[in-house]
Amino acid sequence: MTRLAFAALAALLALAAPAGAGKFNKVLSPGDAAPAWEGLAGADGKTHALADLKDKDVVVVVFTCNSCPVAVAYEDRLVAFAKRHAGPDAKVGLVAVNVNTGKDDALPAMTKRAEKKGFPFPYLYDPTQEIARKYGAQFTPEFVVLDKDRKVVYLGAMDDKAPPGEAKLKHLEAAVAAALAGKKPETTETSAAAGCGIKFNRKKREYD
Repeated sequence: MTRLAFAALAALLALAAPAGAGKFNKVLSPGDAAPAWEGLAGADGKTHALADLKDKDVVVVVFTCNSCPVAVAYEDRLVAFAKRHAGPDAKVGLVAVNVNTGKDDALPAMTKRAEKKGFPFPYLYDPTQEIARKYGAQFTPEFVVLDKDRKVVYLGAMDDKAPPGEAKLKHLEAAVAAALAGKKPETTETSAAAGCGIKFNRKKREYD
C-alpha cells in the first residue's frame, strides 16, 4: 500500500469511528456530556428523569437486569453501595436501568425483584432501549459515573472481581470519591464486568 493510500484509509477509519468513543465504550468517553432521560417508568410506580437528581453532586447509572446471573450476583454489592453512599440526604444519586424486554425483565418482574431485594434506589425500565444505546452500554452490569455538571467521569465495571470473589480494586467507589472532590478518578474507564450482553432488539426499518 502506498503512503498516500494508507493516509486515505486512515482518514476514512477516523471518520467512521464514533466521535465520542472511549477505549471500551464505543459511544461515550470520559468528559462527554451525559445523555438525559425522562419519563422512564420505575419499579416504584413513578416516572423518572435525570433532572430529578439535580440536587445530587454525583450520579451513578448502572445498566442491569433481572435475568443475568452476574448482574444478580452484584445486587448485594449495589445495595450496600447505595446504603453507604447514596441515601436520601447524600450528595450521590444511584439509578439502575434495565432495557431488556423479555418477560423475566419486564416491569412487573422488576417490581417484584426490587421489592424482594429492597432496592434503596430507583430501578427504571426503558423498553425502547434508547437510553442504553445513547450511553453505549453493552453489558449487565455496566456503570457510568456523572459529575456535578453531568459529564462522564467513569465508565465500566463496579470493581475487579465478580461475586462471590472479594474485590481488590473498587473502581466505582474510587470514581465517586474523586468526583465528589471535584477531581478526575485515576481510572476513568475499564471493560465492563464479565456479565451478560444486553439483549438489544433488532431495529425495525420503515420499509419492514
